Amino acid sequence: MTSHHRSRASGLPATALAILTLAVVAAGCGGSSGGSGASGTASMSNMPMSSASSSGGSSTPVSGSTISIKNFAYSPATLTVAPGARITVRNNDTAPHTVTAKDKSFDTGTIDPGKTATFTAPTKPGTYDYICTIHPYMKGTLIVRG
Repeated sequence: MTSHHRSRASGLPATALAILTLAVVAAGCGGSSGGSGASGTASMSNMPMSSASSSGGSSTPVSGSTISIKNFAYSPATLTVAPGARITVRNNDTAPHTVTAKDKSFDTGTIDPGKTATFTAPTKPGTYDYICTIHPYMKGTLIVRG
């Protein structure tokens, strides 16, 4: 009987998963300025994202919610809240991140590893896509439903 350790989440051998994780971290943190950095970003945008991107947010609006950042992904990837809800963002990652609406309606600023930040959801119902301005391949969606 052969023993191959596999990650339960991905089915990859544990060693391959560890190497892939290190490559993602190294590519994602390669540069801090906008610049050309296309080689790291392009390869990252073509990589399959973790299961966090497939997990849905809550379907019922809530008044206070949390977004967690880990392994360069938002969890939940989609969150539904009530207008004006206070949202806490926890950075459980090894790098700084932001939660910044593409339309600039909210922005946490830089959240260092191990730290939290809060923001208020827009009061206008709608769908608000957001990214990490430091790692633009990180994407999430905030749904404001009244």
